Amino acid sequence: MDSEDDMHDANDSADDDFYSGGEAGLAASDDGDADYDFADHDSDDSPELLSLRQQQNYCILSEAGIKQRQEDDINRVSTVLSISKSEACALLRSYNWSVSKVHDEWFVDEERVRKVVGFPEKRIEMPNDRELACGICFENCPHASMSAAACGHPFCSVCWRGYISTAINDGPGCLMLRCPDPSCAAAVGQDMINSLANEEDKEKYGRYLRRSYIEDNRKTKWCPAPGCEYAVEFVVGSGSYDVNCNCSYGFCWNCTEEAHRPVDCATVSKWILKNSAESENMNWILANSKPCPKCKRPIEKNQGCMHITCTPPCKFEFCWLCLGSWSEHGERTGGFYACNRYEAARQEGAYDESERRREMAKNSLERYTHYYERWAANQSSRQKALGDLQSLQNDKLEKLSDIQSQPESQLKFIIEAWLQIVECRRVLKWTYAYGYYLPEQEHAKRQFFEYLQGEAESGLERLHQCAEKELQIYLEAESPSKDFNDFRTKLAGLTSVTRNYFENLVRALETGLNDVGPSTSQSTGNKNTTSKSLGGKSKSGKNRTSGAGSKSGSSSRGVDDSNIWTCDQCTYVNPRSAKACQACDHQHR
Repeated sequence: MDSEDDMHDANDSADDDFYSGGEAGLAASDDGDADYDFADHDSDDSPELLSLRQQQNYCILSEAGIKQRQEDDINRVSTVLSISKSEACALLRSYNWSVSKVHDEWFVDEERVRKVVGFPEKRIEMPNDRELACGICFENCPHASMSAAACGHPFCSVCWRGYISTAINDGPGCLMLRCPDPSCAAAVGQDMINSLANEEDKEKYGRYLRRSYIEDNRKTKWCPAPGCEYAVEFVVGSGSYDVNCNCSYGFCWNCTEEAHRPVDCATVSKWILKNSAESENMNWILANSKPCPKCKRPIEKNQGCMHITCTPPCKFEFCWLCLGSWSEHGERTGGFYACNRYEAARQEGAYDESERRREMAKNSLERYTHYYERWAANQSSRQKALGDLQSLQNDKLEKLSDIQSQPESQLKFIIEAWLQIVECRRVLKWTYAYGYYLPEQEHAKRQFFEYLQGEAESGLERLHQCAEKELQIYLEAESPSKDFNDFRTKLAGLTSVTRNYFENLVRALETGLNDVGPSTSQSTGNKNTTSKSLGGKSKSGKNRTSGAGSKSGSSSRGVDDSNIWTCDQCTYVNPRSAKACQACDHQHR
């Protein structure tokens, strides 16, 4: 995965956003801030989902939780610095809501902080006259209808309300609102907003303030799922960047794309850009069409003879092979399905460059299509598995409990199996993006990757078939089945074995397949370099080859069988030195 510094660099770009603070010299990092206590925050995640997390290195925040944390931070700063809550709120916003940073800067140079944020050292009161002139409308108004910020510049309530409403409707700039007097930089705090603005504006201001609390803070981000209102607080440098929100959406904290472990963010960015770019369209046009010799429009030939007629208004007739005018062709040049001129020119090397470019484009397109189709297929399979899991939780689990006369708490192994399937489909999907960018010349790494991917995919297919097909038998039974406990043991075992397969795959890819050295490109006895044939059996029973290998240009190499042994229980291939299976711990006989 990316390093912590890489993550910080990625997040630094967000500092240019409006919510990053505003005043020069105050927008500082809070990397060392330890202001938050995760222990008191209760997550709504289910135990099944929590069991799939390697470690709880993040905290999900609801709107109420965000508001409570924000108020706690404001109260803490207000108490320690002996200032109003409104001033504490403005201070925290200027320092990206870092309590420790506010304390440090305040006690180092209070005068400077007050000047930049807009807090006069002493509040200036308005003149105690019965009537005062408003600095905006220039009307004389009673003293009771006038208001002023800490600077003491008086304005009537009508003008204040209009000024505040306009600023709030203009966007989050209202959080840095200053005195209307052009020569004054005094801050207009939340207390004045609450006392002068209408209910709609106050609600909108509160939303801007909560958004600032999340978006300014480098430890927090909004969940990127459409319509989700949860935020996530993350402990930087604490392991995987994958986050599972309470809305069931998984995403990467670093790049906010969908969760893509074990593939790094740079690879994901390149892959998504490639999927959305026009480059593959151009490759397809280059590989499958030729330009009309007259108007240069690309023409695709999918069947028929070599006599091509361009579309109106061009209508030029030419030979598909040599691109010469058809009027110069006939029986003497090979008829409608051949071209002697083309063959003769090709032997002389006249078409080598164009044909080479077309062939390269075709190979590149086929390779990309190969990986993309399998990437998309696993995405579809994952979506279907999520639907099956939801159906199981909502209806089928209760039905199975009644048929088999077992409490639902004893059927959690089925939910765990489906959660594992969903997670494995996600990992497998992104391995195809990894395989696409794996350099062709690194044969040993590619071979090891194909082996690990093939073994993981085979294990997943066995688990998926058991959870889908074999479970259906017990759902359709009319009475408790005697062999249901055998099914429980089998499904739980397959879940554990498949988890081990994918943990090995994830671990290898996250380390860049570093276990494979450049000298191991042929074959060795170690399981970390290569092993048996990369093929496997899919649910359809057809021979399946690991998707990364068939278009990669490298062949599957065998290994000396005396250096390996295959587990009788889970079929995992182990090195000869292993006394027990490294996937399921079954003892070798």
